[in-house]
Amino acid sequence: MINATLLHTVNSILGNGKPTSNHNYAYKCPFPSCPSHSKQKNKLEINLQPNSKGETPWHCWICNAKGKTLIGLFKKLKVAPNIMSELRSILGYTQKTTEIDEQVKFKVELPKEFKPLVNLARTDIVAKHVLMYLKKRGINKSDILKYNIGYCEEGRYNGRIIIPSYDVNGEINYFVARDINPDSTKKYDAPKCNKNEIIGLEYFINWNVPVILCEGIFDAIAIKRNAIPLLGKTIPRALMMKLVTSNVKTVYVSLDRDALKDALGYAEQLLNLGKDVYLIDLQEKDPSDMGFEKFTKLVHEAEQLTLGELIYKKLELA
Repeated sequence: MINATLLHTVNSILGNGKPTSNHNYAYKCPFPSCPSHSKQKNKLEINLQPNSKGETPWHCWICNAKGKTLIGLFKKLKVAPNIMSELRSILGYTQKTTEIDEQVKFKVELPKEFKPLVNLARTDIVAKHVLMYLKKRGINKSDILKYNIGYCEEGRYNGRIIIPSYDVNGEINYFVARDINPDSTKKYDAPKCNKNEIIGLEYFINWNVPVILCEGIFDAIAIKRNAIPLLGKTIPRALMMKLVTSNVKTVYVSLDRDALKDALGYAEQLLNLGKDVYLIDLQEKDPSDMGFEKFTKLVHEAEQLTLGELIYKKLELA
């Protein structure tokens, strides 16, 4: 049986592959010199079941590029060091110290100018504007306290609301800085980090019950119940790995209409992993715009996605 985590890692680099035979998966050849590259045909075959020697042979039937291991293929493609380390871990490889890939880690900290929105002085004018903005977004005092929402009135994040994200251990792993100025040319800002290694609002997630995947952190706060913000339009690698290894059986996918193609791709991956998937039709509005009650109604109305329905929806977008 093919390791689901290995399959996801390979798919994250080469795109979704198609199973052929004998544990082989076919992908579009990633080498630009290959005649099939521009035609987008799946001519690169990889055996994802390591043999007795620990090899995972790969071969393109058009350009004849080939090798014995995924490590060799990913090196040719100059894949990021953290993914190489992840792949080696999945395959159980060991290396000499000099061969171990160094993974750059970014330590995220709240801005030194950060002020929590609790116990405010009546004279704090900026805080009052922040609170008015949050109220319009449907965020109440309980939300502010739960998520430790604050703001800055100096420094890089001057005039911005700060919404932190904490990992499973309660350590900060990310934050979103939202400008409350309606005329701002840059509404959102965030610290430098590897978003692929982040699970948004992980501290509040129960991995034994259904989860809801949404786009932004304001959406997750509006949804309230076990919602994970992607902090973009792609599922971070760490999140996908957690979905694979956790007890989560049911996943609701709730992305904007302009990300529907991506949503269907994720739904397919999750279906292939044996998850029950529900695709929520946002009807041109974000969860943060429609609010908790209207979004909850959509959750209750959502129907379980089948492979046949998935194919039909993909054809509609073609």
